[in-house]
Amino acid sequence: MSDLRLNPRKKVSAETGSAFDSTNMNSIKERAGGHHHGPGVESDVGAFSFSKKPAKSAGPSGFMRKGTGSGGTVVIKADVDAPSSPSRSPTKRSHTAFAPRPNPPNTELRRFYERGDLPIQIDHGGVANRLAWKVEIQKLDFHHYLPIFFDGLREQEQPYAFVAEQAVLDMLEAGAHKVLPVIPQLIIPIKTALNTREKEVIVKILKVLQALVNCDTNNGGGLIGQALVPYYRQILPVFNIFINNNENCGDGICYGQRKRTNLGELISETLEQLEIHGGEDAFINIKYLVPTYQSVIIY
Repeated sequence: MSDLRLNPRKKVSAETGSAFDSTNMNSIKERAGGHHHGPGVESDVGAFSFSKKPAKSAGPSGFMRKGTGSGGTVVIKADVDAPSSPSRSPTKRSHTAFAPRPNPPNTELRRFYERGDLPIQIDHGGVANRLAWKVEIQKLDFHHYLPIFFDGLREQEQPYAFVAEQAVLDMLEAGAHKVLPVIPQLIIPIKTALNTREKEVIVKILKVLQALVNCDTNNGGGLIGQALVPYYRQILPVFNIFINNNENCGDGICYGQRKRTNLGELISETLEQLEIHGGEDAFINIKYLVPTYQSVIIY
């Protein structure tokens, strides 16, 4: 029995337990992509005000010394049972910019899907699942349904994650001419999903963004890429954080290239597509927010 290799179970939200339960939205108090307030030293009010003075003056031991503090990082707790030795490697640190943020299961997609208000059902095929639409996609109100599915892109639990991603791709493919007026409504769901800093969610958003800017290149003249330029300030800051997040397997085999899960390469591909389809103002706006980006267009 010790030789058996078990795959870890997917994380399931405590609010659901299964796909057949109804999520209690009222019990969720976290905000998606919100900051964690870690333990810190209370601020000295006397340093910011002339009228307020500290209760007592800080002695020689009341100040931080060299080598103390977290340095803007999240310190991973060390193993308490492990014996301490001088030759032991230092404590690993994970910077807060890369750390995942809260991603509560309170998306609009989950709310509508559990109520049965979406005109879709999952068709469980023999090779891969797909969505069976009860209404023709061209007849749908894109102003209503497309933002709902985009909001569900930050879902990590099934079937919501599959429903959101597949529904977005189907609507972009079948109704590309109706996407352009809905662009302003898609920015907040995209920004919220990126702010979760979850690698799985960011990879999904990057692939959807590439499909979004390419969906109208044949018939619509590529106006969606130009319509996204004013919203780069909401989207690209997270790209700048993870653009150098490349995997180095050494002489091993990495399957991220085939599966397109390498975050750094995927961000570079997405920025290239945004520049190609974003018009003449795209590069200067990308360069302002991602200084290490190099243009791929020869002028």
